[in-house]
Amino acid sequence: MTPQAVKSAPMPPSPWRNGISQAMCEALVRILRFLLPLALVVAGWAMLSASGLVRPIFLPSPLEVARQLAVLQEEGEILGPLWTSIYRAFAGLVLAVVVGVLAGLAMARSRLAYWGLDPLVALGFPAPKIAFMPIFILWFGIEDLSKILLVAFTCVFPLIVATWQGAIAVPRNFIWSARAMGTSEPQLLRKVIFPGTLVTIMSGIRVAVPVALITAFTAEMVAGGGGLGGQLMYAQRMLQTPTVFVYIVLMLLTGVVFDQVLLALRHRLVPWLAEDEL
Repeated sequence: MTPQAVKSAPMPPSPWRNGISQAMCEALVRILRFLLPLALVVAGWAMLSASGLVRPIFLPSPLEVARQLAVLQEEGEILGPLWTSIYRAFAGLVLAVVVGVLAGLAMARSRLAYWGLDPLVALGFPAPKIAFMPIFILWFGIEDLSKILLVAFTCVFPLIVATWQGAIAVPRNFIWSARAMGTSEPQLLRKVIFPGTLVTIMSGIRVAVPVALITAFTAEMVAGGGGLGGQLMYAQRMLQTPTVFVYIVLMLLTGVVFDQVLLALRHRLVPWLAEDEL
């Protein structure tokens, strides 16, 4: 074979490049599949507002809401309330995760803890926790502490139940094998039961995330103290409908971002769990 023929011979496709291209195509398909329903909703919203069937004071156009978002950003009315609400929801959620996981593991491993906590969980889980808001405001004021504790109180019960169900579902053979090898109870919890419970804990956290956001926003709407909920109620009282829609959109986007971050964390912690098994 001549040197010219060697130079002109086509290079075989790289498996590495093919893998990257396939991953990029799959990611693009997922993004488009996620954005298409949202685009249809926005298009329907724009068509309805442009039709004149609804007065602008009740339904501003998406373009008007976008302009108001830019105005509020310039005035510093976006990032401050947004971070306040995120801080309250996230702090309360973290507190609920710590307490809920510990309580759920204790209920699964200790009969005494189960007898003591099960009636409280049965009473508190179905209760409308938002009804406790006046008590929390009376005890802890209208600032961050009352809202953080209310979020934690609202989210802790599903986390207790999820952790307990996951812990009691760990195969007995795993526990017996670990004990046969001389594993102590703390090591058993750390190396066998907690990893086996991680899937249900992540499922419980995903259920608790929107509950945390709803509770934080609702508490801000009712009790004030800033945040997106407080700003929304102030704009509603002033009949500033575009501003109301700006804060509603921000609330929706906050929930989507929280959920996507949690999904990414779940894929890292439990990579063996398929997307449809949550």
